Amino acid sequence: MGLEFGSTITKTLWIFIVVSFISFKTIFIATSLSAVTIFSYAQEVQKTEPVTFQHGTFTQCIARLQQEALNAGVSENTAEDILGQIKPLPKILGYDRNQPEFVQTFTGYFSKRVTSWRVNKGREKLAEHRDFLSKLTQQYGVPAHYLIAFWGLETNFGGIKGKIPTIAALTTLACDQRRSAYFSEELVQALLLLERENLDYKQMIGSWAGAMGHTQFMPTAYMKYAKDGDGDGKVDLWNNELDALASAAHFLQNLGWKTGFRWGREVLLPEGFNYQLAGKSQPQPLSFWSEQQVTQVSGETLGDSDLEAALLIPAGHTGSAFIIYPNFDVILRWNNSEYYGIAVGHLADRITGQDTLSKPLPELPNYTLTEMQQFQDKLNQLGFDVGEADGILGPATRKGVRGFQVTVGLIADGYPSKETVQALMNAPTLEGNKDSQALAEF
Repeated sequence: MGLEFGSTITKTLWIFIVVSFISFKTIFIATSLSAVTIFSYAQEVQKTEPVTFQHGTFTQCIARLQQEALNAGVSENTAEDILGQIKPLPKILGYDRNQPEFVQTFTGYFSKRVTSWRVNKGREKLAEHRDFLSKLTQQYGVPAHYLIAFWGLETNFGGIKGKIPTIAALTTLACDQRRSAYFSEELVQALLLLERENLDYKQMIGSWAGAMGHTQFMPTAYMKYAKDGDGDGKVDLWNNELDALASAAHFLQNLGWKTGFRWGREVLLPEGFNYQLAGKSQPQPLSFWSEQQVTQVSGETLGDSDLEAALLIPAGHTGSAFIIYPNFDVILRWNNSEYYGIAVGHLADRITGQDTLSKPLPELPNYTLTEMQQFQDKLNQLGFDVGEADGILGPATRKGVRGFQVTVGLIADGYPSKETVQALMNAPTLEGNKDSQALAEF
């Protein structure tokens, strides 16, 4: 016969088994949750876990920041009443460690930012503010279409200004070890700004890194460069478009914008072009590029000027090439990304009616941060110094890739195509080919 559930012994045994199973399951679940917490920490610190910062506990960090604020001229009321009630935003630390542009391709970046909607909206805003923008160009030397392009790239013309509390975000970052000094200073400037403009700190919202308003100014830039565009006695970059545009013009002027010059342009390269000439660190006079038979997209010559210009090949030899002028460096002082600089420049051109790129955006392989780091490690092992393996496809890595491509007979465009990665994988090193398996999975 089977077990009789009615018997006392059987009941006791059954209860013991059930309780044991439940206990084991509880332990298993608890262990699993602990593992999830550990592995997800880099993306978002769990609210149930204590947050440890460089300067001890968050309370101790707040005390330090309050003193720094007082030393900088922030009132005692602001330092005590506002900073004293700030709570950390753990998710901010995850954002700080997971910036997507580290592994993004030019095709992916450009296609999402220079869109037909943004071009058309930019033309609408250019027409809406034409007279005001003309005055700004006369005063600051920055053409209107560039101001509109920056505005469009930063916040979709004010549509996406961020919703994260600025003071809390900056406080959290100031208490983290990665860039404590930088964000501590930005926090102090945000508090001084709050007092200067008589702002409600709860209405100060923006990006996770503390950038605010239509043009996403950090507090230091807001304090130094923001302008009262409409003359109402206030400088409001959250709600006033004229203030935002005037501030952008003033900022770019101070960053070194050269009046009367373009950002750069798309160009055409001749057959058999020497791609080792490319790279932002290798500028040459325009006359040199003309000698290399580099032309405008229309086929017209670049001229024989002595203006310094460099050549960028952001998507490899199958994509578009760009010649960049000194104002491109000014754009990068706003946001130090070559992709961003090209996007701003081309969007500005499109807003004035110029054509789309002459070549379609090529399909490019997507690499994870780890894969790119392994790729950089292998380049270093082969003697092509790309510096620290940080996973960023920057100028040093592109230079190293060009050097390697030359040695294996590939087009030296500086882009890690699948063919380039495969060749690198098969190249022996003094230490052996320890990364081959990882690279083979790219």
